[in-house]
Amino acid sequence: MVAAALAQNLARVREDIARVQAVEGVRHDVRIVAVTKGHPPDAVRAAWVAGITDIGENRVQEALEKQASAADVPVAWHLVGHLQTNKAKLVAQRFAWVHSVDSPKVAEALARAVRSHPGAPPLAVLLQVNVAGEAQKSGCDPAEAAELAAAVRGTPELLLMGLMTMAPFTDDEGVQRRTFAGLRQLRDRLRTAELTLPELSMGMSGDYRAAVAEGATMLRLGTVLLGERVG
Repeated sequence: MVAAALAQNLARVREDIARVQAVEGVRHDVRIVAVTKGHPPDAVRAAWVAGITDIGENRVQEALEKQASAADVPVAWHLVGHLQTNKAKLVAQRFAWVHSVDSPKVAEALARAVRSHPGAPPLAVLLQVNVAGEAQKSGCDPAEAAELAAAVRGTPELLLMGLMTMAPFTDDEGVQRRTFAGLRQLRDRLRTAELTLPELSMGMSGDYRAAVAEGATMLRLGTVLLGERVG
């Protein structure tokens, strides 16, 4: 990935964000997480040079290899893909964020991993919710989100920051927006004075404009920034 091309892509995305927010009357900041799945470690450095400080990976092992190759690049690592509980021990102290907590089992596995490093700070996590109800997607049922949120909130090793979802694979913006609106509305119902859930991780390369329109605070962007995957 040539850093200049990535910078141009990033500028276009930021223009899109500003344009959509102006139309929708939204004013909050949107964090861009560059998802480097399938790209070489050089993509991490190129993203950082372009001004991106958050890197997302779907697979733990691929992330660890890139972290080793780009150890001098000061970025925050986000695990955005499904987490198998037997990989949780590899996540503590290597990731700043986990977007894919979808069950009490996953939450407890992460908590144990953090506890195994005395003095480690809490791990920032998001609950993955299957708003669209698609069988092939990970995520808890929206009806189970309150119970899962309560379980995570009671775990001192984890810092519950918000929710994550994926829209159906479609070009229909109406479907995209309904899915993202569903996550936002669920977040609003779960909010309390003690649990503000400020983050909504929603929107990928094909639907990030719809996500911004519905209040996304984090976008998980791969192809639109980095081009087609090479592996």
